[in-house]
Amino acid sequence: MVSATTTVRVLVVDDHPVVRAGLTALLSVQPALEVVGEAADGHAAIDQAAALRPDVVLCDLRLGQGPDGVAVTRASVPARPRRPCSS
Repeated sequence: MVSATTTVRVLVVDDHPVVRAGLTALLSVQPALEVVGEAADGHAAIDQAAALRPDVVLCDLRLGQGPDGVAVTRASVPARPRRPCSS
């Protein structure tokens, strides 16, 4: 459960600008969520995940050229240790 003071930081990854913008708009109005970045391809997603250290990467599986969503997840998870859960 997310406490009233916890904000979940989200990176949105999709190669379609309209989808990416729509997801960002939907997530941005949620008080417990903060969209910290967007990426249009796998390479940018991997770089941004390392730089921004989001809590969640919302990533399309098919990203066109370059790494797909599975590769983005594999590359992002080892570099990002799990944050301890608090009650």
